[in-house]
Amino acid sequence: MHPVHVLIFHDPSAGLGPLAAALAAVRLDLAEHHARGFRAVGAADVRIIADADERPFGARLRAAAAALAPGTGLVLLGSGALPLADARDRRTFIVAAGGDGAALANNRYSSDAIAVPDARRALAGLPDLAGDNTLPRWLAERAGLPVADLRRRRALQADLDGLADLALLVRSARCPAVLRAAAARHEASLADLRARIAALEAVAADPHAEIVVAGRISAAGLARLETATACRVRALVEERGLRAADLRARANEAPIRADAGRAGSRPAGTGQQRPPASVLGMILDREGPQALGTVLARLGDAAIVDTRVLIAHRLGADERAWPPLEDRLAADLGLAAGVRDPWLRALTASAAAAPIPVVLGAHSLVGPGLDLLFRAPSHARPGAGDPGASGPGAGGPASHAAHAAGARGSHRGGAGR
Repeated sequence: MHPVHVLIFHDPSAGLGPLAAALAAVRLDLAEHHARGFRAVGAADVRIIADADERPFGARLRAAAAALAPGTGLVLLGSGALPLADARDRRTFIVAAGGDGAALANNRYSSDAIAVPDARRALAGLPDLAGDNTLPRWLAERAGLPVADLRRRRALQADLDGLADLALLVRSARCPAVLRAAAARHEASLADLRARIAALEAVAADPHAEIVVAGRISAAGLARLETATACRVRALVEERGLRAADLRARANEAPIRADAGRAGSRPAGTGQQRPPASVLGMILDREGPQALGTVLARLGDAAIVDTRVLIAHRLGADERAWPPLEDRLAADLGLAAGVRDPWLRALTASAAAAPIPVVLGAHSLVGPGLDLLFRAPSHARPGAGDPGASGPGAGGPASHAAHAAGARGSHRGGAGR
């Protein structure tokens, strides 16, 4: 087995708002937890890269790989990645990176962590990718290196994208002590979100109710909803692959246009990447962001919404044009007063004032977060069960039912599953 180095990329907190700085601090705690864990399972070297380097991710990784000795394997991840990983999971990545076979990602379609054998050779021609999500695709399609993945280990799909994710991660028996401590420190910020999650659980336990889920939902997420809830589900699946759409990672693609990613910029028949679009976003274009709560209450008795899809619909896929990270983190927590962007503030306030419980978030919420939100209750359909690691939720079904009954009003009909 070849030696393996581990690189953990961490964005520093300099110049960030209070929520973003708090998230950076929690991620750094997680990075240090990972560093100890990877050393314990045989990594030859572990480095946390926490500088303010302005180069694209691809350029930074290419330079780091060039400095490795020939044959050395590399495991790379972001500081918010794999928050529920254990020693067995880390050892799996180390073994893959130290071998002579395929690369290994937690998810080859949008990776947060990847092991690359003989990284100096494999990454020599890496372009200036914007992030790590598209790296598996580039390795497979451009570098000719097979990529396996661990999609079946559902706990490895979780990520720490925002402080709101702490409210989900602590529901897992795998959640490390470092994140439980962080959740306790930020309990005041998480309190409203916890109450909404409790109300959401109560709706999920009601066979006469219906939950609306909108965003980048996977097939596994839909299956989770099918087996772990008693209610009906209205799912609106939109913009899968939003963060993994870098055309530089794909084989046989047309060059990237300067205006790619902006609404209406895709010329017919050119093969260019279609700009983000959302059915729910189109409704809000017409009704305004202040209508979100009313629209969702028309469709169901509770709702889970991936706001990044709505933002991308409005502003394009390039996150540099989006409301700042501080605003997005505040919106996820339901803190409308902390959101400066007028559109996102109105959206957040509408969700908070809705007559049904509405939980806002990013892909972590509507993706791996569904495993953590919903356990398989005794009244769920046969086949329920979770090889993942979600643990008990807060409160009991009776208290949640009482909460939700006062929040959502009468049941509305809708499409069945």
